[in-house]
Amino acid sequence: MSAHQISPDASLQKATKEKLDKFNKIRGKAVQTGEFWDIVVITAADEKQKLAYEQQIAEKLRRKELPLWVQYHVFADPPGVKIGNGGSTLYSIQHLQEQYDDKLSTFRILLIHAGGYSQRLPSASALGKIFTTLPLGDPVYQMLELKLVMYIDFPSHMEPGILVTCADDIELYCIKENETIRFDRPGFTALAHPSSLTIATTHGVFVLEPTVESEHGVLEYRSCHSFLHKPNTKTMYVSGAVCKKVKHDPRSFGELGDNSADEFVYTDSTYYIDHLTAKRLLVLFKEIGPLDCEIDAYGDFLQALGPGATSAYTRNTANVTKEDAKLVEVREKIFFLLKGTPLNVIVLNNSKFYHIGTTQEYLFHFTADLNLRAELGLLPKAFSICPNDAALNVSACVIHSLVDPSCTVAPGTVIEYSILGPNVTVSRNSIISGCWIAGDTHIPSNTFMHSLSVNVSGGKKFVTVVLGIDDNLKKSVASVADIVDLQFFGTSLLMCVDLWGLSASDLVSSGDRSGLSLWNARIFPGFPDLQSSVTASLKMLEALHSKSSYKLPKEVQLLCLQEIINHKDIGEMLKFRQHLYEEISRHRAAVWSSG
Repeated sequence: MSAHQISPDASLQKATKEKLDKFNKIRGKAVQTGEFWDIVVITAADEKQKLAYEQQIAEKLRRKELPLWVQYHVFADPPGVKIGNGGSTLYSIQHLQEQYDDKLSTFRILLIHAGGYSQRLPSASALGKIFTTLPLGDPVYQMLELKLVMYIDFPSHMEPGILVTCADDIELYCIKENETIRFDRPGFTALAHPSSLTIATTHGVFVLEPTVESEHGVLEYRSCHSFLHKPNTKTMYVSGAVCKKVKHDPRSFGELGDNSADEFVYTDSTYYIDHLTAKRLLVLFKEIGPLDCEIDAYGDFLQALGPGATSAYTRNTANVTKEDAKLVEVREKIFFLLKGTPLNVIVLNNSKFYHIGTTQEYLFHFTADLNLRAELGLLPKAFSICPNDAALNVSACVIHSLVDPSCTVAPGTVIEYSILGPNVTVSRNSIISGCWIAGDTHIPSNTFMHSLSVNVSGGKKFVTVVLGIDDNLKKSVASVADIVDLQFFGTSLLMCVDLWGLSASDLVSSGDRSGLSLWNARIFPGFPDLQSSVTASLKMLEALHSKSSYKLPKEVQLLCLQEIINHKDIGEMLKFRQHLYEEISRHRAAVWSSG
């Protein structure tokens, strides 16, 4: 979400720095009861993703990058149909109840939804979007740490219960020194942010009860009449969700609230459930489980709340990815169970909400968004050895990487967990992740490049996924005969296959009768070492740009992204990151000792 029209907020910058300082004091240290979260839960799409998450959390705890004496859990969705983040919420509460029984009602719990394979940001597909690395901190932060930072003041002002949030957004907020954000009311309590009507069409919107207060502050406690899920503009007006600014309005509006607009609405981000309401959700789960349809933790829960809620939404499937006959029945049961439950709203008038779930959002926020850079303290170079400022453009971003002094990194590009040899040039608007690129190499603009380790055919291999930044991994065609309609780097995949000396049938795995897409097309070669993998993928890309042929060795095994994620070798990928950590630390120590 763009923040380019609004200046950085000095008060947000100060408030965020205070939160970062608080977290850094407890990072890697034991925390006392009541000082921090008792339990942190991360959801996963399946057992494989669960194991990958647990492996990374264990590594973080070993390196003391997280607070200690906290229970960290990863809960996987059950196999079978997708159950949505609402279903994950219900399963997580059930797991917690089974593990902690009556003690659960005494705990303050953070529940982070992180399931899914991030097809719109493939560099997060293998290790998970909650482990997306940020250009911040030493050692560098990932989204998990940032979530803990943003909510660091909540547990001490919260009755036992569950705070529900997502893995790929950042909320920055500022309140007055004598104010606190309290989660101490029964039912649901949600954070609300001022937003433009345009942005609100892709979010949840609160219709607030009228207030008798004549003045408004940066923090307000309000009651919600009803909740709208991704409404159109007309619905916002008709329902009474649209607010008008008054002259000399003392409120300060953040990123989503355009200061030049006269009208705005309040949108959702994170919400709290008290333990009595969580128990009611468990009763619901026993009645409707096992789930065989997708439930939205926002649309399907929050639309049932407030005195103005009606059951009309239960039959609206406009925002559902996959329609299911059971969905309406399940929604109706949710509605009647939660009907009458209060929806309290904590209005944060000086707040900003950033989403980092696509390649475009990732590049914009880490390289071009001067507001987020200032407010969160993001760096152009984070825990990296890089060339001087003349070769490393200040609007580029290098994270946890070794970049030779002779390299050039263009504006709008992010390099993470990579080694770039002598005279490597990376052009604009590119993402390089987990790669080891040999010298004298040119990476064209708009390139997505991500190296992974996999265990296939009884051995370890490395695969470098190369795509165009704007390539759509979700678009599919019915059969191989239609691959002319799939675009790879702006070129028909059929032409690409021809240039690479492949046949269309090479792209499809045996027994796969589903549609063909860039997600499941076998176009990525596996090699025994990382550098060979990078070199081969770049030659395939060069053949595409020069319209010349490049034939892979016959013995090379081709894999699709879906297979790569299923067979990923997390240990090997973390080992490469550890190697980088040691090399960067050694280099920095040498520089400091010589200085």
